Amino acid sequence: MTSPIPGTPRFLSAGDQALTVEFGNEIDFDVNRRVYAFADIVAEADLAGVVELVPSYRSLLVQYDVGRTGRSALEDALRGLADTLPAEAEDDDTGREVFELPVIYGGEDGPDLEDVAEHAGLSVDEVIAIHSGTAYQVYMLGFAPGFPYLGGMDPRIACLRLSTPRVRLPAGSVGIAESQTGVYPMASPGGWRIVGRTPAPLFTPETDPPVAILPGKHIQFVPVDAAEAREIEKAVARGSYRLSRREHQP
Repeated sequence: MTSPIPGTPRFLSAGDQALTVEFGNEIDFDVNRRVYAFADIVAEADLAGVVELVPSYRSLLVQYDVGRTGRSALEDALRGLADTLPAEAEDDDTGREVFELPVIYGGEDGPDLEDVAEHAGLSVDEVIAIHSGTAYQVYMLGFAPGFPYLGGMDPRIACLRLSTPRVRLPAGSVGIAESQTGVYPMASPGGWRIVGRTPAPLFTPETDPPVAILPGKHIQFVPVDAAEAREIEKAVARGSYRLSRREHQP
């Protein structure tokens, strides 16, 4: 028999058709694992009226059909499921997988790299070494399809967002915002500090699944030069490019 999770999740209304179940108030590996473990339990329970589950860093949004269930009944059912959640989420092969993502750092592809280095009191090469020296966990996807919010960035290179977001960033832009790092999978506006760009696609709507790297997995950035990036782009155009993967070693 498993023991319940530490503490009691909070149940908050999110409009008149959704509930938010909060498991903590910070970006934390264990909290995030509980969110996804709970999402799996709720999905398997197939509760009447539940239409969508949206996990995030520390909470699960449960959207429901008000014609099939009410808030009180749904909360009671979710509380019962929360009581079955183990104190520690089970480890599995999903969390051990690391995708190695090639990145061209600096120059036109990373216009904010020097600013990040200056803010950190480090050289550009030191920032690249630090940023590419970690296997980051994908905590959640959001903002745009396939945008991975990555945890575990070294605080030495943390940097504030831009005061004025850019109107358009190229697809594959790799950015830093405070203690987070992430990748813009498609061209879009954005206010993160851009330190590089990956030529590898993260969102391809014509494939199944369309998102290359899902929550719970890891990303490690691998510095490449312009010539290597061009070869990757050619392979992507041919449809022959595949991201390198390896097992995560904590």
